Amino acid sequence: MNTEIVLESSIRCPQCGHTQLETMPTDACQWFYECTACGVLLKPLKGDCCVYCSYGTVPCPPIQQGDDSCC
Repeated sequence: MNTEIVLESSIRCPQCGHTQLETMPTDACQWFYECTACGVLLKPLKGDCCVYCSYGTVPCPPIQQGDDSCC
């Protein structure tokens, strides 16, 4: 099974509701993200490996590939 990895995800800030389209890194999980609208620093929710898995529309590339121990 060869599934194409999606690299763009829209992150939605839980503080102000702003949504920003971002390109995810392929070689590391992103543990912090600063909202471009209100400046709040987002961190992964408990049980998630990165901010994309917590606040994004698409999970990070390692999770998309089935690696749930990526971080």
